[in-house]
Amino acid sequence: MTAQRLPAILLLAGLLGLAGCMRYQQAPLYQLDSGDIRVPSAEQGIAVLLGPVAIADYLQREALLQRQADGSLTAADDARWAGSLAADLDQQLLRQLASRLDSQRLVLAPATAGFVPQVRLGLSITRLDSGPQRPAVLEAQWRLAGADGKLLDGRLVHLEEGHNGGIVDQVRAQSLVVQQLVEQLAVAVETHGTPAPQAPAPTRKPAPIKPAPPAAPRIPVVEPMRDESEVFRF
Repeated sequence: MTAQRLPAILLLAGLLGLAGCMRYQQAPLYQLDSGDIRVPSAEQGIAVLLGPVAIADYLQREALLQRQADGSLTAADDARWAGSLAADLDQQLLRQLASRLDSQRLVLAPATAGFVPQVRLGLSITRLDSGPQRPAVLEAQWRLAGADGKLLDGRLVHLEEGHNGGIVDQVRAQSLVVQQLVEQLAVAVETHGTPAPQAPAPTRKPAPIKPAPPAAPRIPVVEPMRDESEVFRF
């Protein structure tokens, strides 16, 4: 009896496994939205080395995590990221920042040979998530340094964006906080990375020539003449 039921049990298990795989494969895939960006038209622009970009370990996966009311994280059953979220963030930051600065001269660290940056922008993203009842939250820290490595500016960032609870709107809200972060980075680069125009040096007028002081009056010298009488000639 047991032997007769074994093939049926194996068949049922196979069908359930196949259904599970089909469900996973049919889950919608999502990517962050870049917003209204454009490819920079000119190759000239400020040279920025973006990175290193450190992203929290829990974000380096395809699972679309949901922040629950108690603060815990669970993977969404019916949605996932289209690839690694960390890799998507790298490209989003690079493309959005290039568009905002209108510069083709942006490179992800490590820099390629021959690339000389004007500024170096380091970034650490420690949180990016949302949940059915929790807003989209991005927490990060960025540091802007000059070509010589001297720190020019830096900030701790906490950004929030509300949504209606659905997955689609959560992804929209997460995309918006990333765009807001890029806006802050672009303002910092424009403020500290672009040298201020030098004011022309004032023209110095030549010093007026002082008239020479009048010569002292010449006093005639009395020369005695000796002959038969003392005569003084002036």
